[in-house]
Amino acid sequence: MLPKPLVVVGSVNADLVLPIERLPKPGETLAAASIETVPGGKGANQAAAAARAGFPTFFVGQFGRDDPNASLLRNALLGCGVDLTHAAEVDGPCGTALILLQAGGENSIIIVGGANQAAWRLSDGVKALIAGAGAVLLQREIPEPVNVEVAKLAAAAGVPVILDAGGVEGPIDPTILPCLALLSPNETELARLTGLPTDTEAQVQAAAEQLMSAGVKSVLVKLGADGSLLLPGPGQPPLRQAAIRAEQVVDTTGAGDCFTATYAVAVLEGKAPAEALRFASAAASICVQRKGAMPSLPARAEVDTLLAKQ
Repeated sequence: MLPKPLVVVGSVNADLVLPIERLPKPGETLAAASIETVPGGKGANQAAAAARAGFPTFFVGQFGRDDPNASLLRNALLGCGVDLTHAAEVDGPCGTALILLQAGGENSIIIVGGANQAAWRLSDGVKALIAGAGAVLLQREIPEPVNVEVAKLAAAAGVPVILDAGGVEGPIDPTILPCLALLSPNETELARLTGLPTDTEAQVQAAAEQLMSAGVKSVLVKLGADGSLLLPGPGQPPLRQAAIRAEQVVDTTGAGDCFTATYAVAVLEGKAPAEALRFASAAASICVQRKGAMPSLPARAEVDTLLAKQ
């Protein structure tokens, strides 16, 4: 019997990547070595990462009907094994992200919402898909009311909801928090959401506990090169996962999306939380060693091979 699918509701962007040595100072002009258009967007990245990890995955998002990049984005997702049956087309351009990729792999990103921020309507087919999912995965590059509607539909059907806190910087609608089986911010997002410092591990844990006191069932904090910290639930001890070292960091774009999505896949496959963290860490370690968001996502066999070497 096939497992219930992972349903990712979120954004899809054409990423315009400019490799630069460093960020320009105010009034300064720098030369970029090239410009490249690659598929991305937090929702699309996460759907692609889950599908590449071998799990049945649907992407519910919006492509711009008037954008020549739409076919590039669709074909990239289909090529990763993502089911686009319930994706929509709307008037106007696709979402776009300008990514300033610095030497050493760090990036700065500017987003134009495009189709992601156009009006959404959840069809009866999408609502049925959500109600029958193994889990629903959300991010914050689409309108917040859409996330709230999806989360409430899923929670009412007993479907676990995972929210990656990446995307817009505003506060999360408090009505969504009790619907969340898992909220996954990085330490910067965690500080922004709680107003608390996140400079030390103790501070990270305290901030995550504040989110749980607001109704979130568990919190998974992504700490970049320092790994991750999972608070699995009230009264349960936190789990710490060190990063699996990458031989060379080429591009961190999409690594957080890869981590969240592959963690969701591991949990849906029945792995214990500690094992799921290791699986996600291995996937992210492979991801940062390649250029681009979606093009860098590892296949299942690559993750299994790396884990076998640990």
